Amino acid sequence: MSATTRVPAVDRAPAGDPPTFEGAAHRRRTAGPGTPDAAGPAHPTGVRATARIQAAHNGRATTVPLLHSDGPFHLRRLRPRGERARVCVLGAMSAPLGGDRLALDIAAGAHARLDVTTAAATIALRGSTTDPATYDVRLTVGEGASLHWLPQPLISARGSTLHQTYRVELAGTSRLLLREEQLLGRIAEPPGHLSTRLTVRRDGRTILDQHTVYGAPAPAWDGPAVLGGHRATGQLLLVDPELEAPPEPVLLGEPARGHCVLAPLADGPAVFATAVAPTPAELRSLLDAALAAASGSVGP
Repeated sequence: MSATTRVPAVDRAPAGDPPTFEGAAHRRRTAGPGTPDAAGPAHPTGVRATARIQAAHNGRATTVPLLHSDGPFHLRRLRPRGERARVCVLGAMSAPLGGDRLALDIAAGAHARLDVTTAAATIALRGSTTDPATYDVRLTVGEGASLHWLPQPLISARGSTLHQTYRVELAGTSRLLLREEQLLGRIAEPPGHLSTRLTVRRDGRTILDQHTVYGAPAPAWDGPAVLGGHRATGQLLLVDPELEAPPEPVLLGEPARGHCVLAPLADGPAVFATAVAPTPAELRSLLDAALAAASGSVGP
């Protein structure tokens, strides 16, 4: 989601005239925390918002019957690409700030094909409270369905505290492509405190549960065993019933430009790539190389 760092924490207004979206909610704080407005009262320690996307297959094509925008999330349908429906998440205000409780719920019903992305990077900022912000992403993929979740990077700015979670529920015949990228601090600044957890379940069984923490007071988060001096990190997950995963982990990259490890998951037709790099562009290049290597193992 997009964020504008020069907008004060007490005035988080939508930029321009708000477009017409189903369930859209816009909040403007004009007299300090807790000021009510047409969208309902703002919580004294942050915004509470949940946006929802639901895709379905009608027997001929994938449709998106539900786009429920809320808080900083504005959802927009994009032109389909082949058989895949596409949705973009736009930012309406600076978020997440301290105290915010944000959630994005994305569901692809049976046999649906859905791509979801964001229009710009998400910037985690300190805000007017020391309370942590939370950002929960829930992905549900039905039988025979395919979901691509490919957001722009998350930037952890100095002084921010963000707890981010991904909860993924997959059917046995569903397909998932998930990419997440984090930039730890803006130019010439240390990062905030960023905690991320990715939990993936397939047919009711957990196939991946990873928890990472960056920034003080976490110990050794920037040491040689974690980031090795790099500022950008990211993960890529590909789950496909026709995937023939490599038997051993594959190392991509070179020391000066970052590393990426592509490895099969122990339980399920899935591969998982973890990368670190000095810049977001080099991180994306590593994850693209991992995707190319993994996609070559998908059957016809």
